[in-house]
Amino acid sequence: MTEAKRNKKSVLWSKMNIPHCEDFKQWCRMRLPILEWALHYNLKENLLLDTVSGIMLAVQQVTQGLAFAILSSVHPVFGLYGSLFPAIIYAIFGMGRHVATGTFALTSLISANAVERLVPPSSQNLTTWSNTSMLGLSDFEMQRIGIATAVSFLGGMIQVAMYALQLGSATFLLTETVISAMTTGAATNVVTSQVKYFLGMKIPYIYGPFQFFYTYTYVFKNIKSVRLEAVILSLLSIVILVLVKELNEQFKKKIKIVLPVDLVLIIAASFVCYHTNMENTYGLEVVGHIPKGIPSPKTPSMSVLSAVITESFGVALVGYVASLALAQDSAKKFKYSIDDNQEFLAHGLSNVISSFFFCIPSAAAMGRTTGLYSTGAKTQVACLISSFLVLTVIYTIGPLLYWVPMCVLASIIVVGLKGMLIQFRDLKKYWNVDKIDWGIWVSTYVFTICFGANVGLLFGVVCTIAIVIGRFPRAKTLSINIMEEIEFKVKMEMNGETLQQIKIISINNPLIFLNAKKFHTDLMNIIQKETSSNQPLDDTNKCEQNTLLNGNCNEEASQSYPNEKCFLILDCSGLDFFDYSGVCVLVEVYKDCKSRSFDVSLTHCTASLAKAIKYHGNLDSEKSIFFKSVSAAINKIHSNKLRQNLNKLNDQSEV
Repeated sequence: MTEAKRNKKSVLWSKMNIPHCEDFKQWCRMRLPILEWALHYNLKENLLLDTVSGIMLAVQQVTQGLAFAILSSVHPVFGLYGSLFPAIIYAIFGMGRHVATGTFALTSLISANAVERLVPPSSQNLTTWSNTSMLGLSDFEMQRIGIATAVSFLGGMIQVAMYALQLGSATFLLTETVISAMTTGAATNVVTSQVKYFLGMKIPYIYGPFQFFYTYTYVFKNIKSVRLEAVILSLLSIVILVLVKELNEQFKKKIKIVLPVDLVLIIAASFVCYHTNMENTYGLEVVGHIPKGIPSPKTPSMSVLSAVITESFGVALVGYVASLALAQDSAKKFKYSIDDNQEFLAHGLSNVISSFFFCIPSAAAMGRTTGLYSTGAKTQVACLISSFLVLTVIYTIGPLLYWVPMCVLASIIVVGLKGMLIQFRDLKKYWNVDKIDWGIWVSTYVFTICFGANVGLLFGVVCTIAIVIGRFPRAKTLSINIMEEIEFKVKMEMNGETLQQIKIISINNPLIFLNAKKFHTDLMNIIQKETSSNQPLDDTNKCEQNTLLNGNCNEEASQSYPNEKCFLILDCSGLDFFDYSGVCVLVEVYKDCKSRSFDVSLTHCTASLAKAIKYHGNLDSEKSIFFKSVSAAINKIHSNKLRQNLNKLNDQSEV
């Protein structure tokens, strides 16, 4: 008997440990998204658009790589490497089809804090120029990139650890308000860091709290040292960049290929600077020597990891948050899904692996993603093509970039941050939708410009949670499962049988950033069921009530039917309070349902909720969707139906 049990246990254990081929394939598809889309890539439809997008993206990668490397306080050539390797790695592991990973202003600025703190400019006098060293750069430059790669390596390891801990599910704490304020504040700090190039001044690097104010204090104290040539060239560059980019956006539907103004500006400025010898005549700072080729990989310096922990956490969190926001916008715009945890892995590996190739910290940038939108990119093939072109630049025309003026690169940085800087316009939106979110935005922005992006992000999250806790006593409950679903079916017998279905969903809890995403998912699941099923109805006059548990509707929930007009009523009587995320999801539900031919009505809305929804969704021109009660909404639906049927009868009688 004992032997039989042992044999049975042995068989069960062997079954548990035998790897299944299908499971392995599924795991590979989940962790290597390139296998999912590459196998179904349509050469005829996508290759031309991806090629054009890749060429335009390469121009951005090269110019931003040079600029953000200088922002990171390392030699410009390392920015070219940072525009090459992370893009390839993300194309393999990332899920965002329009996310172009590479050098990024915010992570470069955070990395610069570590570089300037551990290898200050004063140590440059103690190092020597060595033609025998790697890339022929000075020991000072190699020490600086050593610190930057250490930040990239440790930041990537933190992101991989967050993936292993499945912390992607915690991203709901990062509300749109906090992300908008943090990125705007960080962009303001980036602009501040470029003031020295705009004005042609020698400003010592200032790091630590309140560097924003210390920098401008120094500028005003030394205003007489401003170089007029640098100011004129900077202003001219900004005007040209903004004007041409606006024209490209205005006529993008009429012209297939937009003008690469960044590249044209760099070529023109380099030509003028070379022939007028601005470097020596006017003291204008230029990029300098760009070595050819890519050095052999090297392990990042492990001895300094303990000294760059703070900056590494900043790079990991800020880079991921900014990149995830772009990936989610891309997925929403083009109707596909992404896995928050997989994005942790993709960006983590992009930083870790790239750090062995002398790359500064990387992330996705809004300007590059917007460029992929405008040029019609379809897949990550565009990023792979751009990487090949960046590699060509590194091995061929890199040394020709010697004469690029630094003030022109600074102008490219600032104009590239336009999408973040214009988020100031969101203040009006937050004020009209939810004044508490407006206060969170302003305070997070102030903390960001005073203490840095990582501190500002942390403050915004803590402040948001504290506000929810403060509001909590006003609510009856606060749970994730917040809906009750009621189906109300009425058979209208007039000139044939037409089944009319009214689905009533009661919102029983506050609708805030904690549960807004799940609310949208649950509701869309219900709508999806209604639009996809075609089962007949047995009872013609029936009212059913089902409760949503764990995001799944009860199996007894009735289905929609052929020739059936569906109506959705959201009963907001239990919605005690809301925030900006809650209003956004309600507007999104309304627009999604409208696209699926569902008529949506909202009942028992407070005056502030109705005002916020109207403002955020631009619903003033829409027909009235707000009703005092559920019965009023149902009566309105019935009266509209009767009116339609009477019109049909009149038309038939006339015939």
